[in-house]
Amino acid sequence: MQIDEMKERIERISEMEKPENPKFSVSYMAPNEDPTSNFYQYCNGNWIATHPIPEDKIRWGAFMEIAERNRYVLGKILEECAFSERWDDKTIQQLGSFYLSAMDTEKIDELKFEPIKEWAKRIEDIEEKDEMVSLISEFHRYGLDAMFSFSSDSDEKNSAIYACYLEQGGLSLPNRDYYLIDSFESIRGQYKKHVANLFSLYGQSARDAEQSAETVFKIEALLAKSSRTPVELRDPERNYNKFLYDELDSIVPSIGITRYLLEIGLPEVKHIVIRQPEFFKNLGNMLDSISLSEWKTYLTWKLLHFASPFLHEEVRKEYFDFYERKLLGRKKPEKRWKQVVQLIDGQMGEALGKLYVQREFTDDSKRKMGEMVSDLKEAFKEKLEKLDWMSEKTKKIALEKFLKFNAKIGFPKKFIDYSSIDISPSDFFGNILRTNKFEIMRKIKRVNTPVDRELWEMSPPTVNAYFSPTKNEIVFPAGILQPPFFDPAMDDAVNYGATGGIIAHEMTHGFDDEGRKYDKDGNLKDWWSKVDADEFEKRAKSVVNLYEQLEALPGLHVNGELTLGENIADMGGVSIAYEALQKKLTRNPALRKNLDGLTPEQRFYISWSQSWRANVREEAITWQVSNDPHSPDCFRGEIPAVVHLKFHEHFGSPITKNGKGKEVITIW
Repeated sequence: MQIDEMKERIERISEMEKPENPKFSVSYMAPNEDPTSNFYQYCNGNWIATHPIPEDKIRWGAFMEIAERNRYVLGKILEECAFSERWDDKTIQQLGSFYLSAMDTEKIDELKFEPIKEWAKRIEDIEEKDEMVSLISEFHRYGLDAMFSFSSDSDEKNSAIYACYLEQGGLSLPNRDYYLIDSFESIRGQYKKHVANLFSLYGQSARDAEQSAETVFKIEALLAKSSRTPVELRDPERNYNKFLYDELDSIVPSIGITRYLLEIGLPEVKHIVIRQPEFFKNLGNMLDSISLSEWKTYLTWKLLHFASPFLHEEVRKEYFDFYERKLLGRKKPEKRWKQVVQLIDGQMGEALGKLYVQREFTDDSKRKMGEMVSDLKEAFKEKLEKLDWMSEKTKKIALEKFLKFNAKIGFPKKFIDYSSIDISPSDFFGNILRTNKFEIMRKIKRVNTPVDRELWEMSPPTVNAYFSPTKNEIVFPAGILQPPFFDPAMDDAVNYGATGGIIAHEMTHGFDDEGRKYDKDGNLKDWWSKVDADEFEKRAKSVVNLYEQLEALPGLHVNGELTLGENIADMGGVSIAYEALQKKLTRNPALRKNLDGLTPEQRFYISWSQSWRANVREEAITWQVSNDPHSPDCFRGEIPAVVHLKFHEHFGSPITKNGKGKEVITIW
């Protein structure tokens, strides 16, 4: 089909689909609620009652409202690229071609399983187990997950250099618990049916498909038994195990790790890091004990699982039915253009992001964010200096770490160059593979080279932020720097409660239960005295106990250990942002005035809570509690505020109901 015909056939994004800008508003509140009994409902009750979850969403809240706005902007950019006459511009040609290929569902449906036939034949042709090493390395180079995982990142004990990491992997359910814990028995049954359904669509008889599903589950369950829990994966020391390159094959002889590393294209190295050595030893035993035919069934499944979102409609529907509807509660798929925007942002995020920031992000926004970061850094520094539970020696080192901390705002100084990738307007699956390979090979080739501190881990339109412990820096993409999180038209109390709280949250990650284990240069190093470490652990245990009382759903409690780092950061975020606001109000007394009948401090706390306003499907909450290190939004919007030292001065006594406790908890 000619490109002009494709353009003619593809439905344009309607102006009617442009979402409203989210904002802070007292109209979202339920003012008749008692803020000391249910602060989250007090701040968000009217919004919760009047904003049901759209059928194509698993949650709906402030973050999603911004994400929808950004997706609309990105969709328009991609549409302009696709229909542009400026295809002599490489970036416009690539983005436009990718968009056209993904939107051409007619061709995708005609091809059926054709895009994966060559890969399937590779699996079919394997005659000996040791041949699987070459195929796994090829899988991994193109982003197909199987058996285990490869990554490269800063060496956590030599943060100036990139290291190679091998990690547990190979599962198709969210984590090991889904295979092993009784509460997920129903999901396991539905998963087996899903696997069998896909094998049936692929051409197997019903009986063979059921047998294939049993084989896949048997192998993945064994991998799950060898895997660490989500809580165990949060321990950076335990997950850092350095091995000399020459020792690898003697440690796990059945896998052929050095051959795998050679074939994946790893540069010459003296050592690698294996995050979970016991997983690889058990995988070696599995390679010995499980037949070749069973492994080939597993690899075929991993190919089908990887490709399903990119194949024809019957397969996409089956994938959606299990992974989106049954696991997460989504009622219907999102519109195709929205799915495509999210996909391309994931595959070529900095190319798309560069066009986004040119259109959406102003120098004035970056300047105002810089001012707020400076205020928060000053408040955090003073907090550290005044800590009454930390010794002067440890405090001095903590301050040295904090003073070396860096903040990046908006977008990177240099963008990743994707120009070497061949993006075709008529080869959707090929575009997925080629962009995957580009990104993975970029990361493979950087092993054993100096860390590029200008690189970002999120694309500019992302509605999120992060702290990097190995770089000792926070990063705030342009995508999140808009209402309701950052609104130049709003009073400082609102901005410090929302964006200020999130900035301080990321700062606090440098000193949460994981971040505190890294020194000022981003290396895993114990710089704490035993007395100070014990004092920290005692306070952290109080946070664990507090959150484990909270029921996300009847009988489903928050995992206090899994969410500990994020909960500490939330508490730190409120505490530091509150102090920064007080400094600003002291410097500018004219700002201390009531608005909408609320004091600046009340608006600060309410703004924090409204940042986390959300309605969430029960299936998504179940998934979150089992997988996500963040607590559910309703608790993030309430607990860090009501346990803050000053909350009771502005709203009355701290909460005493629903097991949420009244103890004021402070770490930072």
